Amino acid sequence: MTFQSLFISSNGISLWASLNPTLKSLCSAIPLPFQLPVQLAPQQAGRLRLDKVAAIYTMYPQVDLAKMDRETLTLLGSACCAMLTLHFTLQLLSQHLFYWKNPKEQKAIVIIILMAPFYAVNSFIGLLDIQGSKPFFTFLDSLKECYEALVIAKFMALMYSYLNISLSKNIVPDGIKGRVIHHSFPISLFMPHTIRLEHHTLQLLKYWTWQFVIIRPVCSILIIILQLLGMYTTWISWTSTIILNISVSMAMYALVIFYHVFAKELAPHKPLAKFMCIKGIVFFCFWQGTALEVLAAVGVIQSHHFWLDVEHIQEAIQNILVILEMVVFSVFQQYAYSVEPYIGTDMAKTKKND
Repeated sequence: MTFQSLFISSNGISLWASLNPTLKSLCSAIPLPFQLPVQLAPQQAGRLRLDKVAAIYTMYPQVDLAKMDRETLTLLGSACCAMLTLHFTLQLLSQHLFYWKNPKEQKAIVIIILMAPFYAVNSFIGLLDIQGSKPFFTFLDSLKECYEALVIAKFMALMYSYLNISLSKNIVPDGIKGRVIHHSFPISLFMPHTIRLEHHTLQLLKYWTWQFVIIRPVCSILIIILQLLGMYTTWISWTSTIILNISVSMAMYALVIFYHVFAKELAPHKPLAKFMCIKGIVFFCFWQGTALEVLAAVGVIQSHHFWLDVEHIQEAIQNILVILEMVVFSVFQQYAYSVEPYIGTDMAKTKKND
């Protein structure tokens, strides 16, 4: 042979030459998505242009966890956790789509169970761009909180559906009319301590959940605009925080009141487990974020990188914790939002026809 070809294909590196066995096994393990023909002269066959092979191997190294730095391992672990969350959620989602028996209920369930992967992917994006600006992180947090607002409203709609309540059609079962609702402090300062359950009362509870769906996006848009313009002052930050806390508290209060009044009727639907899936995600995200802020303020969280400040490290830790927690919640959702009730409905209809 006067010329011997080194041909790199999508299946790996194939050598048509008298190669050293060790180098041949090394080259065959390097997959590449393109073709690169290299012609080697006889006198070069012994050396095989090791500089080119070394360059290719540097571009496509084999995975060795022991040699990875902490940043790469963190990203790899976070990616695996996010994929696990997606796996468990898509598994449950596919089950509901296969047994699509009650669209009114299952549409709400689909939106609720997508909360965990939404948070996981959102946090992973924040982890990828760890040096992002303050408006960027605010935007990511706002997306999560806006979706949280939608989930709270859909959860209330799901509870209404379980009790066959339809406010648009003015349908309220007689068995639940006239029940007594006891408002606690501080709501009792603005409303009667005891009221009777009527169509108007149910509509008010619905408004209390949906107001957060409106207020949260509006505040987020205003905050991001003011940050980009450099006008986001401390007093504006405190004002927006107070407004949002009051808004989300009203939405959560409406859910708690509704569950307290109808705990017996809702018991077969596992409302507490369903509610804890939502409340747990919100609770952990909020309070661990607050704890990290305190730890950063007292100097426990410090930056040892000149290109990263403490605030960015705090955001990274928060994102990692959220990604890990979403795996747990995606597994718990398998129980709380199980497809079994809809499988049972299908089997009952089959037996009835038989």
